Amino acid sequence: MKGRIQENDDVLLYLDKRRSYLVKVEKGKKLHTHKGFINIEDLLGKEYGARIQSNKGAEFIAFRPTIRDYIFKISRKTQIIYPKDIALIIFFSGIGPGSRVVEGGTGAGALAAAIASYVKPYGRVYSYEVREEFLEIAAKNFKRMGVADYIELKKGDLTEKIEEKCVDAVILDLATPWLVVPHAYEALKGSGVFVSFSPTIDQVVKTKEALIESGFAGIETFESLFRRMQVEKGRTRPETLMTGHTGYITIARKAMI
Repeated sequence: MKGRIQENDDVLLYLDKRRSYLVKVEKGKKLHTHKGFINIEDLLGKEYGARIQSNKGAEFIAFRPTIRDYIFKISRKTQIIYPKDIALIIFFSGIGPGSRVVEGGTGAGALAAAIASYVKPYGRVYSYEVREEFLEIAAKNFKRMGVADYIELKKGDLTEKIEEKCVDAVILDLATPWLVVPHAYEALKGSGVFVSFSPTIDQVVKTKEALIESGFAGIETFESLFRRMQVEKGRTRPETLMTGHTGYITIARKAMI
């Protein structure tokens, strides 16, 4: 991993917990903010983590972007899954380096990119999407995030079929995941994991019924609530606003019939 910033690298310019800017380092480029502008080419050759000042004296920190940073900043036309949910989806899916995962729908690619960062360098993500425009957006995002080599984008409808067999996990962010359940069962290896993210409880009920009917076991559904803390001597307390309900996560494992 490179320790110094080079031309065409992405940098996250961090001002505070509410304001940060994902920029590509190019000669002659300026970033204009309410705190003044920054000459982006001044970052060339600096170490990640270096501090840089705007023309008004505001101090920014040049961080190396993480997958989390990209997820919040990438180009998108659809709602993305929050990192708090992505983290649990990946943990409960049991995937790791070398895993083969079917994922859909692709959307802007946030979930697929996060999965790819865990299955690389030997694994593979097969990401299905029915809309061509979203496939094009996702392809650009994957390239920028450095995970394109580990993701195979596929135009297709998972409610109709899954082409892959003997995969380790099937992970869904779809409106009708229950229609995918029979195909997921056929695609998964024994003990493989099915994971579905759904915003409404009606979707969850239909999905669980389909999982039982198809022969899955170990079925669970949960949600994640995320609350930041304001940490300051004499004033430490939970922040007033929090990320509450975003969706339900349903998991199950393939039991052989």
